[in-house]
Amino acid sequence: MKKGLIDVISLGCSKNLIDSERLLRRLSAKGYNVRHDAEDPNGEWVVVNTCGFIQDAKEESIDLILQLGNQKKRRKIGKLVVMGCLSQRYMDDLKAEIPEVDIWYGKYDWKDFIENLPDKSDETSNRPKDWERTLTTPPHSTYLKISEGCNRFCSFCAIPIITGHHTSRPIEEILEETKDLVRKGVKEFNIIAQDLSSYGTDLYGSQRLPELIDRMAEIEGVEWIRLHYAYPSDFPMELLDVMARHDNVCKYIDIALQHISDKVLDNMHRHINGEETRSLLAEMRRRVPDLKIRTTLMVGYPGEGEQEFEQLLDFVEEQRFERMGAFAYSEEDDTWAAKNLDDNISDDEKQNRLDRLMELQHEIAYQNNIEMIGRTVKVLVDRIEGTTRIGRTQWDSPEVDPEIYVEGSNAEPGEFINVKITKAEPFELFGELV
Repeated sequence: MKKGLIDVISLGCSKNLIDSERLLRRLSAKGYNVRHDAEDPNGEWVVVNTCGFIQDAKEESIDLILQLGNQKKRRKIGKLVVMGCLSQRYMDDLKAEIPEVDIWYGKYDWKDFIENLPDKSDETSNRPKDWERTLTTPPHSTYLKISEGCNRFCSFCAIPIITGHHTSRPIEEILEETKDLVRKGVKEFNIIAQDLSSYGTDLYGSQRLPELIDRMAEIEGVEWIRLHYAYPSDFPMELLDVMARHDNVCKYIDIALQHISDKVLDNMHRHINGEETRSLLAEMRRRVPDLKIRTTLMVGYPGEGEQEFEQLLDFVEEQRFERMGAFAYSEEDDTWAAKNLDDNISDDEKQNRLDRLMELQHEIAYQNNIEMIGRTVKVLVDRIEGTTRIGRTQWDSPEVDPEIYVEGSNAEPGEFINVKITKAEPFELFGELV
């Protein structure tokens, strides 16, 4: 155990990561030595920021807490602190089952941990603002969270139970943070929220995402803005004009559609039907040339028979999504679906449908990438392996989308290069410097 060291371990999504980065910044400001996601944590304090969204994520969080609890018994680490979505949702049960944890916080009260720590810094007058953080991503790229929570209450989703109602950050605060990050060298901004489409409705009484992105795009030094997790119902259509108008707003949007069957969408409480979904996608592609869409779909939801699943397959074949993920339904505690619908589709059948869907998407992704051969594209270099530069286009979000492997360049990470695509695989592209 290393005295004076605080290890922070972040699990789950990029929204969680931002909370961890804010925690790291405040701990540093109080004079503590901090590390993020150390392979071998041995701090005087170890803080775990947990995920509680789906079963696999919950199990990962609990397994890590138990592992760290054992390390605490062997005095390899000091005190153990748990915060985040899992503890927000199950705190009483977890306290009873895992007594090795010294302090529990939820998703929003973790700031109390910092307030309760002794101050080791003499610079007490220079405390960071709420939004300031220590970046753990590559210095040229970051996530930017513009709101928290969700008011949609889809029948399968536990997010509103965990995060509460949708709460937007003020536009001026977001712009201030953006300018500060640009000064620190950030070029790529991945805008995230549980529901981008509703941004501003709580603060301003109307959708303000188009205005926010329009104003962000005007900030000198903002090279790429990419949008994640829009909701299809009540989508702010003015955003499409902003995307088309600004070269630095990536022609990319992440919008979870979940399904296309009217029956399944109704059971999911998605507030949109299949025809409206198709109309929205057509309008997106019409108004934003060269737009690439990322979506997420679900199989095995209660009420999804073979007919509804075939509709989903036909929809994916028809739309030929450039980016797509999928998962099988599993009941989440306290959701409307868990209380009111019979989860009577077997795990084997869910997996079979998932495999069939992803096999189809694998072929579509391959064909989409083949169509890129011969094109010259702007690439942001992320890292170097040997003589190869590895980066992404405007259509590729960090960690989840394809990468481009480039030969013949001396560019450093964070630099942009022009690349001609010469070879394609289903989830990777290869090119040469132009």
